[in-house]
Amino acid sequence: MLEVKNLMKRFRLDNKTIKENKKKPRSALDPREEGHWFNAVQDVSFSCNSGEVLGLLGPNGAGKTTSLRMLSTALQPTSGQIVINGDDVVADPLAMRKRIGFLSGTTSLYHRLTVRENVEYFGRLHGMKEEELASEIVKVFDLLDIHSFADKKADSLSTGMKQRANIARTVIHRPEVIVLDEPTTGLDVISAKTILDFIESYKGSDVPVVFSTHHLHEVEKLCDRVVLINEGTTQFSGTLEDFKQLSSSANLYEVFVKLVEKKEAA
Repeated sequence: MLEVKNLMKRFRLDNKTIKENKKKPRSALDPREEGHWFNAVQDVSFSCNSGEVLGLLGPNGAGKTTSLRMLSTALQPTSGQIVINGDDVVADPLAMRKRIGFLSGTTSLYHRLTVRENVEYFGRLHGMKEEELASEIVKVFDLLDIHSFADKKADSLSTGMKQRANIARTVIHRPEVIVLDEPTTGLDVISAKTILDFIESYKGSDVPVVFSTHHLHEVEKLCDRVVLINEGTTQFSGTLEDFKQLSSSANLYEVFVKLVEKKEAA
């Protein structure tokens, strides 16, 4: 189980930005800017049980990627708690990193290695034994339909192939939690479907999956739970059905716009 409690992350503004902000009216500034600080994430909380898929929603700049980077231990929260199966991620990030599979927008492959060599390399980094690694590669390559290009060098792959290979290296060590930041953005229909089917394969397993997306049809297809973040704050956290009920027509687009506009009006 994954539990996220009152996450907050702020960054110090550079001197140039501070000087420029002093010349602007308060209404022209991002409401998260406060003196010398930008509160990228102000208060984010949610949970995801084992075998559930959680969709993380929000407009651009809402704080989704910053939240996911804190989940992955890439960023240290200013405050708040992240718990995986009862263990505190923030208290021991290096140890917990081995238990998390994180795909970011900048996850990449070693271009001169083949897909198989890349995935083997990251499996060995996680301490996997050769027999165990070989078995897991077959399983993951089956799910992501990678076998046909497994022995091609990474720099010769299409965008969709690279993303499937990136996901393979993300999950090869059998993480306890999987975190994917916009995994289907910019992909062709076939590659996107392969990745969505891969995410769906974890439903009912012992692994919670969190993924951010701007595609609400993906949320409707896959998700058990939904979290919507706007201006660094959780605006909704609950089941997909509860999210739908916020619109009389159960339309996800209507709910999304309603919650975002409500925050902006406030």
